Amino acid sequence: MPDSPTRRWLAGWSRLPTALASRLTGHMARLPVPGPLRRPVLGGVARLLGMDLSEAADPLRRYGSLDDLFVRRLRVGAREWPESPEVPGSPVDGIVGQRGPITGGRLLQAKGREYAAADLLDDEVLAARFEGGAFLTLYLAPRHYHRIHAPVSGQVRRARHVPGRLLPVNTPAVRWVDRLFPRNERLTVLIEGQAGAVAVVAVGAFNVGRITADFDERLVTNRRGARSETRIYHPPVAVRRGDPLMAFHLGSTVVLLFERELRLDPVLDAGREIRLGAPLGTHASRGD
Repeated sequence: MPDSPTRRWLAGWSRLPTALASRLTGHMARLPVPGPLRRPVLGGVARLLGMDLSEAADPLRRYGSLDDLFVRRLRVGAREWPESPEVPGSPVDGIVGQRGPITGGRLLQAKGREYAAADLLDDEVLAARFEGGAFLTLYLAPRHYHRIHAPVSGQVRRARHVPGRLLPVNTPAVRWVDRLFPRNERLTVLIEGQAGAVAVVAVGAFNVGRITADFDERLVTNRRGARSETRIYHPPVAVRRGDPLMAFHLGSTVVLLFERELRLDPVLDAGREIRLGAPLGTHASRGD
């Protein structure tokens, strides 16, 4: 069990109006920064957080707000993807969390703590498709590039927004809060590819209430009065591996679920930095 200060900290977060506070933070982040102040203000924030702006597509003066800075795009050629089109690539710059097989419908959150794929996806039927597959959790710090790209090529047939809490997803919370990711607000995009389905679950967190989708401008999280919603796309939206998919308006966590068994790259140890496009592993053949 956590010590008393940690228990009190977690209990305090559970009573806070985190969704409202996150909306206010998001509003402040979108306030315009006058041109003459962009270099000192936005540049100061970038230095404080350790952002690498040398990879940004635009110069600092082109970003009109703090939010624009966080969802900046990368310059062409800043990232490389695996040569083989069958190898999934990391959808984000981030830090590797838990990884492994999906067995009994369970995913590992932290040592001694699991949660159900059905709770994360808010869909028991969909979750059953991923039994025997693999999962990978990736955490984005504020210094990271904040866009989420398609890890595989395929078709987006459905997306689901599930409102929820906006608890922190830092190390103490992941270690001690039961079912943290299924509790928080999230946006799930399902990509149907040659190697089966891949669910890209963007999990919100405190001050990261707003998640947007590149392929559907109507998909915006942390909206007052929002309810769970599934969008079905007819025709489906074609995406290529590496295409922009979603964006965090601040940093948070992505959970990937693979329908097919994935031999994850052994270098993907917990706590390791990973860059957008880095190979995640290879799919096991159906005869294995």
